Amino acid sequence: MKAMVAMRALAFALVFALPMHALALEPGEALPDAAAEARARSLFVELRCMVCQNQSISDSDAPLAKDLRMLVRERVSAGDSSEEIKEFLVERYGEFVLLRPRFSGETALLWLAPGIVLVGGAVGMLLARRRRLHQQPQLSDDEERRLEALLDKMR
Repeated sequence: MKAMVAMRALAFALVFALPMHALALEPGEALPDAAAEARARSLFVELRCMVCQNQSISDSDAPLAKDLRMLVRERVSAGDSSEEIKEFLVERYGEFVLLRPRFSGETALLWLAPGIVLVGGAVGMLLARRRRLHQQPQLSDDEERRLEALLDKMR
């Protein structure tokens, strides 16, 4: 019973802890065309807030994030493609504005490092296991005789 009350209290607290204010739109902020607004919102999720750094502009309340949302909506209304909008923002703010940077010579290590670490770890584990298997302890003649005697007693 106490566990059920605690679970309800936790669920209640989590609902009110969600950043609902980030989802709110100011009057006149949304585009009148639903398809264009949906495309703009899909871009919001791909763009980093330069102030918050680990949030998309969709999740951020920073004034710069609001300005970027307005800029994206303006570019969508002007008929720019999603790639053109991203390229415009990269030229203006650098590659850092993209939450998922593109694969290039500058970002190759960023994209390849997890795989390199994973493969290196697997190879290291295999080598360590192999070394352990080949380093079986050798018994002396006296230890072997005592082991044989114990095994004979058990049989």
